[in-house]
Amino acid sequence: MTMSNTGPKLWKRAKKVIPGGAQLLSKRAERFLPDHWPSYYSKAQGAYIWDLDGTRYLDMSIMGVGACILGYADPDVNRAVIEAVNRGSMATLNAPEEVELAEVLCRLHPWAQMVRYARTGGEAMAIAARIARAHTGRDVIAFCGYHGWADWYLATNLQKKDALAEHLLKGLEPRGVPKGLRGTILPFRYNHIEELEAIVRKHPRLAAVIMEPVHGEEPKRGFLKSVQALARKSGAVFVFDEITMGFRLTLGGAHLLYGMQPDMAVFAKAMSNGYPMAAIIGRRDVMDAAQQTFISSTYWTDRIGPVATLATIAKMKRVKLHRHLARIGESVKKVWLDAGEKHGIEIHAHGVAPLLAFAFPGPEPQALKTLFVQEMLDRGILATDGFYASGAHTDAHVRTYGRALDQVFAVLREAIRTKTIRKRLKGPVAMQGFTRLN
Repeated sequence: MTMSNTGPKLWKRAKKVIPGGAQLLSKRAERFLPDHWPSYYSKAQGAYIWDLDGTRYLDMSIMGVGACILGYADPDVNRAVIEAVNRGSMATLNAPEEVELAEVLCRLHPWAQMVRYARTGGEAMAIAARIARAHTGRDVIAFCGYHGWADWYLATNLQKKDALAEHLLKGLEPRGVPKGLRGTILPFRYNHIEELEAIVRKHPRLAAVIMEPVHGEEPKRGFLKSVQALARKSGAVFVFDEITMGFRLTLGGAHLLYGMQPDMAVFAKAMSNGYPMAAIIGRRDVMDAAQQTFISSTYWTDRIGPVATLATIAKMKRVKLHRHLARIGESVKKVWLDAGEKHGIEIHAHGVAPLLAFAFPGPEPQALKTLFVQEMLDRGILATDGFYASGAHTDAHVRTYGRALDQVFAVLREAIRTKTIRKRLKGPVAMQGFTRLN
């Protein structure tokens, strides 16, 4: 397949007028295939994307960074949204669907009694942190994992330059973050309860303990219960960030599978199939603190977000989506491992079935990954070292992906044997982490 030119040219223009080129780090072309990634889409439907030149690709990569859990432009969700738009997506009065959605979320999570909304995961996490601090009257938060871009979180690197390296990215400078926030946000690693114990000994009165219930690895036996017990001991609000994982493993938060009852949980992109929406749910006594601080925004009241979420949840329930995602994810993982074994290429797969990733642990892993992306793109497939399963992915798609993967791993094997990985690249090696682009 001939690589398209319009997208890469537009990306170069974008970097002249948009800081960093795009609004989301995960969508930068340099993270996939510098100078050749299509970058922009003209249409997205099901599991396919068309670039600006009309070339169609099967998306076996990140599916809108996990936002399109049912697949692109799902007809049932779109139908509900179009009706809402035609009836008016914004008005002086409130949309009744936000009450309906709050009741649905509380039924799915019986431990929760109240709900607030936002439109993105990052701002929803900032709201959760604010509510926790308002409820407790305290400042210091302990956390594990990635929770967005806001000051409350990035302040981690004020205390230690690369404190977020194992939670977000290496080399993030906390420029613009008030220095007065130093020491208010403290990290601990997943499955390392001793690190949270050390934090609690030094800061026995925490405002919150915030973490994902699961992401790249399963929790060790008793880990989540121990985290909750330490949060309770310190009088902290225990918060689960379900922005990425929620609804992928079961209908509702992944924490339900582990028998956990937090004080708050936060949802976003996995529940509204590409339409901006986020929800913070929690116990009544904790959530009521939202009335003691100022948390308010006009666009948190639009009708599209709640309508899209109601339609998405209804369809996920109807088709038992989490079972489909698990099966597709396991199939893709098997394709990776089988190809690696067949071609003698070491590959490490990790993550849970609906949200997987792999790594080449060899001497030039980033160059090899770039060559993999390039060769898969040549075969009409958007692919990287991660995979978000969606409701639009089928067994036929996995077979197509597997055939292409087999061909590409043969190319990788030869490149490794002849030490020509970089010579085969049509552009630079893909970047890692955060890098200034313009």
